Amino acid sequence: MTDRQLRIVVVGDTLLDVDVSGTSERLSPDAPVPVLDVRSEQRRAGGAGLVATMLAKDGHDVRLVTVLGDDAPAERLRSLLPGVTIVEGPSGAPTPVKTRVRVGDHALVRIDEGCDTPPVPAVTAEMRAALEDADAVVVADYGRGLTAAEDMRSALTAVAERTPVVWDPHPKGEAPVVGVTVVTPNASEAQRFTGLGGTGVAFATDAAADLVTRWAAHAVAVTMGERGALVGRRTERGLDSRFVPAPSVTAGDPCGAGDRLAAGVAVALASGAEIADAVTAGVADASAYLAAGGVASLVEGAPPAPIAVPGADRDALRVVHDVRAAGGVVVATGGCFDLLHAGHARTLSAARALGDCLVVCLNSDESVRGLKGPDRPIMGQDDRVELLLALDCVDAVVVFDESTPDEALRRFKPDVWAKGGDYTADELPESVTLAEWGGRVVTVPFHPGRSTTRLAAAIERVG
Repeated sequence: MTDRQLRIVVVGDTLLDVDVSGTSERLSPDAPVPVLDVRSEQRRAGGAGLVATMLAKDGHDVRLVTVLGDDAPAERLRSLLPGVTIVEGPSGAPTPVKTRVRVGDHALVRIDEGCDTPPVPAVTAEMRAALEDADAVVVADYGRGLTAAEDMRSALTAVAERTPVVWDPHPKGEAPVVGVTVVTPNASEAQRFTGLGGTGVAFATDAAADLVTRWAAHAVAVTMGERGALVGRRTERGLDSRFVPAPSVTAGDPCGAGDRLAAGVAVALASGAEIADAVTAGVADASAYLAAGGVASLVEGAPPAPIAVPGADRDALRVVHDVRAAGGVVVATGGCFDLLHAGHARTLSAARALGDCLVVCLNSDESVRGLKGPDRPIMGQDDRVELLLALDCVDAVVVFDESTPDEALRRFKPDVWAKGGDYTADELPESVTLAEWGGRVVTVPFHPGRSTTRLAAAIERVG
């Protein structure tokens, strides 16, 4: 996220979304259908309005260029966008309302009102002028005609020549205008746009190559849910494909994830990022949004995410919870792991064999400096976390700042603490901590002659 407030213009169709949640424990006496006891009802801006809401919550100067009906849902939408400058024209149709009814985490039904295809709206001079001084533009096309208006298309084409434009397309909408910076269809939409078959990266690569040419866009990012996105872009040497993996998160309600991604891409482009880096930022934003609870996290006064701890800790606690729920054994080990070597790999593999998951407690950069001096670590903690998680035997990583991992261990209370070394379990300082909840401490085979210090010294001599 940039420190500078950006002016982002969102262009597109705005809907009123209603989320009704409750419990259902009986059938209706009138018909064999479930009875919903309503516990909560939340209203929010949807479509382009959801993108605008996200960007405004991020602290940006947001303009929403849209059309609205002359009715009560439109008035409600205006009240739901207090931090957004709305530049609107008349839609000539009822404001669409989409009501999702859920029982717990399960969708029961969606009720659509006013969602018939409307006429193509007129575009006012004020709507076109709102595009002029944007740092970036997001087009959130929900297939209701605004992007089909010739005046709007002409204005967007002109803007795309000098300003980053991110276009989130819709199967019932219009093709992006020429020159868009990034188009962000999901895999299902890409199949409908191209008619191509297949799945996974192979399909996404072919679809992105097809669409980047068909739409004359600088790049197309085909999003693939929790896997990430495949970016196809035009370069001086032809078409290039790059896969952007998503950070590991537990999938929840995906509503709004595509909007969050498009918004993140636009902010990154406005901040000067290259296309591939901007898509990487957008994928990370979408993953963080899902981890925080998805669209529920945007509701005013919403409770915090269930586990309000740093990302690595959150993932570790989730792994531990799932393993324990299945009756499994949680194993932990720890260390600096500065320059991974074969000794580390063997120790970690042996530790993982003791149970059903392995959580690594990793000394932070500050902790390593305190233990080993100002010239260490050689690799920063983010790189060390990434390398550890790349190993099949490591399920999660927790970073700690203290000299010992005792407080980190108390957060998730492993059943087993494993450590490689030429000492007995009783000599390990963690033994006292594990005893607090009845955990066990064991040692795993030690492989002499392999150490980070020796490896670092060898690299320095060669250098």
